[in-house]
Amino acid sequence: MRYGVLGPLAVWDAEGRPVRVPESKVRALLANLLVHGGGPVPADRLIEDLWPSGPPGGSANTLQTKVSQLRRVLGRERVVREPAGYRLLIADDVRDVRDARDARDVNDARDVNDARDVNDVVGTVDALEFQELAERARAHREPAVQADLFAEALALWRGPAYADVAESLFARGEITRLEELRLNVVEDHAEARLARGEHTALAAELGTLVGRHPLRERLRMAHMRALYRAGRQGDALRSFEDLRRQLAEELGASPGPEAAALHGAILRQETQLATPSVGSLSCRTNLPAPLTPLIGRREAAARVLARLDPGADTRLVTLTGLGGVGKTRLALAAAHDASGRFADGVWLVELAGLAAASAPDDIAERVITALGLCDTAATEPDLDDLVGWLCRAVADRKLLILLDNCEHLVEPVAVLAGAVLSAVPSAHLLLTSQEPLDIPGEVVHPVPPLTLPERTDPTAIARAGAVELFVRRAAAATPGFVLDADNAEAVATICRRLDGIPLALELVASRLRTLSPHELAARLDDRFARPDVRVRGLPDRQRTLRGMLDWSWQLLTEDERTVLRRLVVHADGCVMASAQAVCADAGLGAGRVPDLLSRLVDRSLVVREGDRFRLLESVAAYCAERLAEAGEETAVRTRFVRHCAELAERESERLRGPDQRRCLERLDAETVNLRRALDLAVTQDAAGYAVRLVNAQAWYWFLRGRLTEARRSLRAALAAGGEEAAPAARTVARVWLAGVELRTSGAGPAAAPADEDPTADVEDPVLRARLQWFVGTGLTGGGRHREGRRLVEAGLVGARAAGDHWGEAAALVELASHAAGRETSAELGAALFVEAGDRWGGLRATRALALAAERRGDGVRAERLHRDGLLMAEELGLWTEVVEALTWLGRAALAGGSAERATELYGRALSVSAVRAYSAGEIRAEIGLGHAARLRGDRDAARRHLNRARAKSRTSGQAAHAEAAPAEPHTLPRA
Repeated sequence: MRYGVLGPLAVWDAEGRPVRVPESKVRALLANLLVHGGGPVPADRLIEDLWPSGPPGGSANTLQTKVSQLRRVLGRERVVREPAGYRLLIADDVRDVRDARDARDVNDARDVNDARDVNDVVGTVDALEFQELAERARAHREPAVQADLFAEALALWRGPAYADVAESLFARGEITRLEELRLNVVEDHAEARLARGEHTALAAELGTLVGRHPLRERLRMAHMRALYRAGRQGDALRSFEDLRRQLAEELGASPGPEAAALHGAILRQETQLATPSVGSLSCRTNLPAPLTPLIGRREAAARVLARLDPGADTRLVTLTGLGGVGKTRLALAAAHDASGRFADGVWLVELAGLAAASAPDDIAERVITALGLCDTAATEPDLDDLVGWLCRAVADRKLLILLDNCEHLVEPVAVLAGAVLSAVPSAHLLLTSQEPLDIPGEVVHPVPPLTLPERTDPTAIARAGAVELFVRRAAAATPGFVLDADNAEAVATICRRLDGIPLALELVASRLRTLSPHELAARLDDRFARPDVRVRGLPDRQRTLRGMLDWSWQLLTEDERTVLRRLVVHADGCVMASAQAVCADAGLGAGRVPDLLSRLVDRSLVVREGDRFRLLESVAAYCAERLAEAGEETAVRTRFVRHCAELAERESERLRGPDQRRCLERLDAETVNLRRALDLAVTQDAAGYAVRLVNAQAWYWFLRGRLTEARRSLRAALAAGGEEAAPAARTVARVWLAGVELRTSGAGPAAAPADEDPTADVEDPVLRARLQWFVGTGLTGGGRHREGRRLVEAGLVGARAAGDHWGEAAALVELASHAAGRETSAELGAALFVEAGDRWGGLRATRALALAAERRGDGVRAERLHRDGLLMAEELGLWTEVVEALTWLGRAALAGGSAERATELYGRALSVSAVRAYSAGEIRAEIGLGHAARLRGDRDAARRHLNRARAKSRTSGQAAHAEAAPAEPHTLPRA
């Protein structure tokens, strides 16, 4: 039983059918019990509340009569009498009931006859659902998900709370509380939508609300921001003046400091008020937050920033300099400063982990991943030219891409840069490299070491950039260290001796734990005065850095050296567990690695970022030489490859359970290392590890939409070694490749010959059933429905025989998606996915159930399911699925005659599609916006939207979507 108090009092049974509660006093009794939230209410109190002007004769009997009437409607067991009074059985927390319902659904799906609703007695209240949704939204970090949860919460309101008993004294306190909660959620929702860039719609929508609640400053501020971002600065300022006037007249008060600060920022047109850029959708940048302030480079950063002006002729800037000089740090600072200038964001693409033999498409793939376009790229039927696709995807964007560590990839980076600059007029590139690209339009910006002190007085010494960096790092290593008259000259000597190279300064600063500045300066003079064979033939400054690294190395213990040189095999840093797996051997126990690693961090030879440890570029190059000298390359690389294969295999199965999201994040973090492991396995004739790596990652690549990477990697692994190497694993890899090629190229019958089961030789029955589903769905998606259905049905039989509930669920949901009358299969599949805790599977099942509900005309259920699917897709970052759900909901809003709601939904679909370069979604959203405009009588707007849809279809090769525009399934009035 479900009770509704967010509007007129309502009751629904377990199937969602309204339950009529007759007679006003019985309704008031129910409302009173609901107001008390399931707590006991004394009979005397109920009598007084129900008959405030005086109870009737025999009031106790009269009350008992009303209770009996209510019990006949709800069921006797739901209204109980206790010593403290009457009580309505309702859930304290709607989440408890949802968990029970989930369990019930699983049981229902397994054996409908034995099912019994665990919520037969305890009911839920829409007010509790409202509060629970609001709490979930506030706990989420992604504004897109927040906005949807807040919208779902607000949709529960059908009118004023407790509308039937609004005049009753017993309800007034609860009504006031709920109304305040609603307004708080309205404000939360507005702020989440602002963060998502929906200022234009909000500028119109919030005006009415502000008129009803003119003194709510938070609501007013959201409206002011929306007005300002919509280009209505004057209206935003007038709104503030209206707030100031009404506060003075009604309360004799002034606007609070936050509202006043916003007013001032609008007057000054501060850049922080600009429309936020979005990356995952809330923030259009992936730049890491700086761990330390930029020291000694502010002027250099300003010069780089000046060259990154969108209006300038310069569109390619390359920062050059020796390793350890601070190119990356300077580039990141300039990129952060430039973030407000590029409407479509500033993006970091790290290239250090790519092999020197990489092609332009490999670099384009990194850029596509950084921009979050993998999901869209996976929808392309034949994607063999990644550079070309990237250029088309971002052709009309205004963005800055930072390519870091390009020195080993100069040729392919030059090809990519030339293509992007030619095809994307508003794109800017910022590169770091030890050498320039030497292509037309490139501006080379040499990065020198930090400035050195030119005079000897302490004040002048302190102003030098090298001294400032050294003093900061020394103070971090030795708390209490300060630059003073006694040590200033020694510090200046240290900085000069190290040529102001930031990495060298950071390495030596930790030595102040055991040496005074004067002693350290003397040691440096002594060291660099001696001839050293190791640094002959290098430029002076590079010789300085190399000498500093040599000295740091010699001060390490043998075990510290062992860990340091073995860490270099990680292409993109590592977590502690990986360091232990790779660095430990028979002579060095894994338990000792954490302490040794900590000491290396203290000496600035290893950098810790969160839970990851990495080597700086120059340190990594040095350690690679030391690893080769020690004769350990083969053994350490073998341990690294084995560890990566085992890690990928452990995570692979977790991708199908409740840890799915965290598992995806872990594999995201290890992507570069896993690629490095595969490259090593392929080049070192470790074919067994190569196929293990690709088989373990195939499902991850599928979930992340990285099908081009999957195809390339699977082909590379299968090309490594002979057929005799790991034959069973090679068989599995060939099946994965067949399923991927069906989704990514025009391979057609070549990928899966007709009437053949490519999984026939797969030995593991669970894996075979899952691969039958994978290849079968690929065939279905390519139009080979009969063959695809046959394989999926075989997978269903195999999964059931093997007891694999996940495989059974996947097959059931797929079969239900393509055939009417199989809703029971979809229900069972959904229940099995719930049991497994797989959110991706839940999304697939939800979509299948929504389609089934559509087929039998149950629009209410279909809409609820599509809303659930929208939330799941946003949480998993499946943006094409997000667009599909939004456009379906937009069509439903059109069918219901709600032009305003349809405009909001299609507007969101258009925004997501544009950010994700999803042309098909953009076309459908524009068509939907055109129909919404027609519905509200705006013929000019309708024409503009439909013309944009046709234009987009011509430039993107998606003509079918625009041609289908008149076939939208709605009867729309002619404007």
